Amino acid sequence: MRPAVAFIMITVMIDAMGIGLMMPVMPDLIRSVNGGGLSEAALWGGILTTSFAVMQFIFGPVLGGLSDRFGRRPVLLASLVVMALDYVVMAIAGSIWVLLAARLVGGVTAATQATAAAYMADISSSADRTKNFGLIGAGFGMGFVLGPVIGGFLAEYGTRAPFWAAAILASMNVILGWFVLKETLTPDKARMFNWRRANPLGAVKQLGKLPGVRKLLTIYFLYHVAFAVYPSVWAYFGQERFGWGPSILGLSLALFGITMAVVQAGVIRMTLRWLGERGTVVAGLLCAIGTYVSIGLITSGTITLFLTPIAALAGVIPPALQGIMSRRVKDNAQGELQGALTSASSLAMIISPLAMTATFAYFTKVDAPIYAPGAPFLAASALMILALVIFLIRRDRSNVTS
Repeated sequence: MRPAVAFIMITVMIDAMGIGLMMPVMPDLIRSVNGGGLSEAALWGGILTTSFAVMQFIFGPVLGGLSDRFGRRPVLLASLVVMALDYVVMAIAGSIWVLLAARLVGGVTAATQATAAAYMADISSSADRTKNFGLIGAGFGMGFVLGPVIGGFLAEYGTRAPFWAAAILASMNVILGWFVLKETLTPDKARMFNWRRANPLGAVKQLGKLPGVRKLLTIYFLYHVAFAVYPSVWAYFGQERFGWGPSILGLSLALFGITMAVVQAGVIRMTLRWLGERGTVVAGLLCAIGTYVSIGLITSGTITLFLTPIAALAGVIPPALQGIMSRRVKDNAQGELQGALTSASSLAMIISPLAMTATFAYFTKVDAPIYAPGAPFLAASALMILALVIFLIRRDRSNVTS
């Protein structure tokens, strides 16, 4: 693997850690700085996650557009420097409002996924883009592994220790990138930065004019709304239903993340060869529907752990959709496309945490009409069913092929 590709994977991994780090320690961290019970902590957790996603939603197209104008390298390195400083702030935060401010800044720096994906598109042939987007997904999966593991085990040394570790890791990645990351945007491909196209709605509107892209963006969005049930409620769900502590929560999330990384780095190559891009999306959606329903209904922690890696098989969906859309966009607009995709996933993270944590709080409160901690997962399965219907309907209209 080329050093620059390794850097891109590490960068996306650190982005994912921004979510995963807080998950095992979030209930205890929020209660330590704000007080209250688990249901109240879940609501604040939704607010913090949503604030992070709001900034990703706003700045995804901005950073993607800036990378189309000034290059991928300066955008990636500058964002990592700010990210390292942001983790330091979180490590010393003494109030819920400082944590909220840090999440806002962290959301801006984590919007570099768009630039990372554009970099990968620059160095990939059209035929290899889907597979290489899978490497980015693998980096995200590893971040989803390392974040909860670090958060869970370092919680033994205090709820702030994970953030110091993340700050050090981000700083080391800046040094690596300075030496190995070469600019891939050639002068002939650079284009002027346009604020109207750099805002989230403008980018989506522009890309929605391309044949079939609008519905693919919708499916991509629905997938991420459903997927966000994990970072949104898993820690609260695990504590409430199974009595899991930070260590077990970290290990369960690590199991999910490891499988996600394996799926997007390797399994997707097999599914693309066997099923094509279209079949890969359908298989992933069916897998998501089945596992979300099961997790929502079962009451055994052991069975839930067995289901966790199966749920991660749905990770084949985003790179397959990215590959289809990437071929419908010009080379000098790859940053814009990836920025719009980042905004779509970030918009999902704005909506989903509030909706999922509110659903969890409603069905676990003392006077709940029905006690159902798994209700958010049942809601996620309904969204995946809707995505599958939309994808199958669009077959005759847009003629997507593998």
